[in-house]
Amino acid sequence: MSDFFTVSVLVSVFASGIRLATPYLLASLGETIGQRSGVLNLGVDGIMLLAAFGAYYTALKTDNLWLAVLVALLVGLMVGVVYGLITVSLHAAQGISGIGIFLFGLGFSDLLFQVWVGTPLPVPHKLPKLSIPGLGSIPNIGEALFQHNLMTYGAFMLVPAVMFLLQKTTFGMNVRAVGENPQAADSLGVSVGRTRFMAILLGSSAAGLAGAALVLQGGIFQANLTNGLGFIAIAIVYFGAWRPLGAMAGSLLYGMVNATVVQLKVQGTIPRSASDLASMAPAVITILALVFLAGRVKAPAALTKPFARH
Repeated sequence: MSDFFTVSVLVSVFASGIRLATPYLLASLGETIGQRSGVLNLGVDGIMLLAAFGAYYTALKTDNLWLAVLVALLVGLMVGVVYGLITVSLHAAQGISGIGIFLFGLGFSDLLFQVWVGTPLPVPHKLPKLSIPGLGSIPNIGEALFQHNLMTYGAFMLVPAVMFLLQKTTFGMNVRAVGENPQAADSLGVSVGRTRFMAILLGSSAAGLAGAALVLQGGIFQANLTNGLGFIAIAIVYFGAWRPLGAMAGSLLYGMVNATVVQLKVQGTIPRSASDLASMAPAVITILALVFLAGRVKAPAALTKPFARH
């Protein structure tokens, strides 16, 4: 265990934790926007799986990572259109609809993989690291903070962007209004349906990017690649109190926990018999956090409630 507390190992774990936090952060930021508008999307995990396969297959066939990212974004957008039509236009229950999206994504992504690929193959190239000039060469700190891929940088840059969107723009004001009191927002001329539909599209697109980050950082696709990551991202929104900074903090927590578990396994500190239990750490943290925060944070008042003009 003492080998873990060395500068080189701790720097490596911290850097890995930031990288592993990327898909959590992208998915939770998108879901934050959706939930602030009153829409809960339990299909995030399924969207991530479909987008991850789209990115993986594109990278495998073209070796073009940015085309792969674009495909994942479009997959997320298309699923968002479907989910928006079901929940906003047809007023279907959000919970059941989201679970349906998840199950579809889980099954269809595996089917496409089995039919089009079959054997797990690594993509020709994973997302490359980009060292920020000057900052990336700082001993230890540079490796931990300033030597990451563009998707990781982009995910953390989205935090202030989403904060600005929600707090300083007309669209963000409308999102918050329809999430708290859609009837009042409607009486003031705000289109509740259009606002929620746009929020769903943004959230689903972000989930698509999260799927791309997951598969292009790892370099390979397999059945149920997310392993529940999308559901954890939804939980992060909850104990992040529906704020982008809270989503970032929760994502970093999960990233660091995952990186620590991986490092301890590599070092052999965790016995093989206990490795599966250690892998459950993110799920245990989620349960404990939700229990601790129950009743302590206030959700958007209209969350999960469909709206229909009378």
